[in-house]
Amino acid sequence: MKTARQTLRSAAALAGILVTSCATNPVTGKSELALISESQEIEMGKQGAAEVEQTIGLYPDQAVQAYVSRLGLTIAARTERPKLPWKFQVVDDPSVNAFALPGGFIFVTRGLLTHMTNEAELASVLGHESGHVAARHSVQQISQAQVATLGLGIGSMLSSGIRQYSDLVGTGLGLLFLKFGRDDETQADQLGYGYALADGYDVREMVSVFEMLEEQSRLSGGGRLPQWQSTHPDPGNRIKATQQRLAASHVDFDTKLVGEDQFLRVIDGMVYGENPRQGFFRGALFLHPDLKFKFRFPDGWKTQNGSDAVIGVSPAQDAVIELRIAAGTAAEASQRFLAQEGLQAGPVSRRDINGFPALTGDFSAQSDQTTVRGTVSFIEFHQLTYQIMAYTPSDKFASYSQVFHQSITSFDRLTDPDALDAQPMRLRLERAPRAMTLEQFDKQYPSSVSVDEVALINGMGKADQLRSGQTVKRVVGGSASK
Repeated sequence: MKTARQTLRSAAALAGILVTSCATNPVTGKSELALISESQEIEMGKQGAAEVEQTIGLYPDQAVQAYVSRLGLTIAARTERPKLPWKFQVVDDPSVNAFALPGGFIFVTRGLLTHMTNEAELASVLGHESGHVAARHSVQQISQAQVATLGLGIGSMLSSGIRQYSDLVGTGLGLLFLKFGRDDETQADQLGYGYALADGYDVREMVSVFEMLEEQSRLSGGGRLPQWQSTHPDPGNRIKATQQRLAASHVDFDTKLVGEDQFLRVIDGMVYGENPRQGFFRGALFLHPDLKFKFRFPDGWKTQNGSDAVIGVSPAQDAVIELRIAAGTAAEASQRFLAQEGLQAGPVSRRDINGFPALTGDFSAQSDQTTVRGTVSFIEFHQLTYQIMAYTPSDKFASYSQVFHQSITSFDRLTDPDALDAQPMRLRLERAPRAMTLEQFDKQYPSSVSVDEVALINGMGKADQLRSGQTVKRVVGGSASK
């Protein structure tokens, strides 16, 4: 316990840091707490962006990437921080979302693109995310978290802000999942509106974005990333606030760019929803067509397919099984894994799993609150090494041991021709042959998704009237993975 003198000393040191660690906000012009320099902010963003590319992956279409980059950079040039190393990219995920990392590194999901109908909508979202960066919202959050830590007397983070912030959020995509408060979201909306308008876009389309997001959250699709609503707290009635901005403006919006045709041409043929080529589940069975393997998780476990690992969690959330690709041979991977600091390794045995060479061993490690015990196997298959790690608190290892063994030994070659041929759903553009409702169009040109979802991605109601020759998005293919 601190003495009164120690507490006063800590408070004085904290006050000194606060006095000397203020900066002028580039958006508001006001002085604010900033324990992170701009160079640190940029370095954090670079590290976070590299992790996004590695763990989620970028959408493999250079035309799409170039289009979003070009549009984003023109928006960024309108911000109060145009000299940041801005970068705009599309991640290969079906969720409907966008993220801003510190320093100007911004990502949109392909799922968001497939749910939009024009360039002005996209510009408003890129403007919103750029607003978070311009107003240094991430820096404010990090600085406040560091002050909280300093107040506990743990010590200054100023000397190693990047490493300490990494510790603060933990491993994984901590930077990506920063949640901004209501005031930050309101400010980002206002800034995004202004940036998009200054770049010549019809910002009335911002209302359509919020309407789509509200409806999409009701239908809610899956993905490795969360959906927009879970990462962007609703600052009240965003639609009403945008409409009020529009009403107060004296701009002739009819002269502004919507950009429907060029946007739709870019997303024509884009993968829609989950991509089975990256692996998919049939119940507890995980199938990977491209890598040609299958693996069964225990029945009833919650599973998720990430780009770098497939994970299953027990119903009681007290056991985990994780499958990922490891570098090197089984021998090299096992040696590297079992030699980790703080890990106690048992003997390693060599065996075959369904005819594939494998190394298996038990391990234990001390976590923050308990001792973890587990089993890890390294299986060589098709010139790759697969690491399967299963672990639980040590006092529960005996009860899970057989479950772990059954899953690990389920790894096998995928031979099911339907699974091997599984293909993703894709967007396809069609023109309405005559004046008709969207529901009538869907009957003549059926999609692989419901008519409600077709209405959502077209930004209209299913009873709305189409013009003859109007371009309509539909979703085709994808049945082989069901």
